[in-house]
Amino acid sequence: MTERLRRRIGFEIELMAPPGVSRRTLAFDVAGRCGGSVRPIWHHDSEPSLVPGLGRFLHLTQGFEVRRDDGSLLCTLVDDVTLLNGLDQRAPAVPGWFRLLTDDGRLLRLLAAQCDPASPLPVALDSVAKLWGTEVKQHGQVFRLNDAAGATIALAAPLPGERERPCEVITPPLASGHREALAELLGPARELGFTIPHEAAVHMHLDGGPFRSAPALSNLVRLFAFYREELRALLGTNPACRRLAPLPEALVSLTKNPENPTIDELRQAAHAGGLSKFFDVNLTQLLKDDFVRDTVEVRILPGMIDENQIVDRAALVELLLERCLDPAPLPIGEDLLELAADALADRDQ
Repeated sequence: MTERLRRRIGFEIELMAPPGVSRRTLAFDVAGRCGGSVRPIWHHDSEPSLVPGLGRFLHLTQGFEVRRDDGSLLCTLVDDVTLLNGLDQRAPAVPGWFRLLTDDGRLLRLLAAQCDPASPLPVALDSVAKLWGTEVKQHGQVFRLNDAAGATIALAAPLPGERERPCEVITPPLASGHREALAELLGPARELGFTIPHEAAVHMHLDGGPFRSAPALSNLVRLFAFYREELRALLGTNPACRRLAPLPEALVSLTKNPENPTIDELRQAAHAGGLSKFFDVNLTQLLKDDFVRDTVEVRILPGMIDENQIVDRAALVELLLERCLDPAPLPIGEDLLELAADALADRDQ
């Protein structure tokens, strides 16, 4: 099949391992096929807290970085806390799987820098304990690190409820050969029995630079706001997918006029509307001067485990985003496929 995608695109693909299999299994399988290597890493995330007065726990869970024999990054495999359906949350922890928990982002980053994700649970916090000059205490299966005044710094606890099974496959930016690169990861996953989770989505990241002008950013808002239902129907967005929402009304209203707003006006509206990454499209990095990851993240593709399906849908999204780069305001009420066809015609000229 011919190459369908023209841009550098990174993918995040949510999968679920069968019982008895884990993201570690997939990491070593993929690495073994290409003569590569696996390095344990920490994945940052958060979860609701059952402790009164504490809204959430920040945590580090074990992920895996897979590199080819030449050292280039092949993929990263991490947990995704939104994937819950089908997990036995009462299942005992699998030996070797654990997480680190704290309630402060600065402490979380310190833990990630100082603690080894490949270490055994009983000694996972020892390196940080030396910084505070205290000792880690064991309470049942949980290891607690307090400071000299008795305030808790961090906990190390077994990973519960089959949390080793969820697996988000994260690719580096792919400049070409998207289909083949995905097949190299998803083929082994299918052979190992991985499936599409009930809540799954595929996210695609495109370079943010071309979309940093006010006209292009306004057109992105118009596309994902005024064509929201059509987009979701066309792409087959998973209704069970978590952390998706329509763009804030304050931002959408600003783009209804024929005149494009300024970048400053878009930033103010995004801030007023509480824009975060957890919308149909993640525009947060386009609205910052000190961006961390300079991408546009499209979050409404459905869960998929077939590379052909992913590339076909991604190619359609890419065409629609190319139309957003046209300085002319994106029209409201036209057929999405016609917009994509116009973008394809412009590409071929």
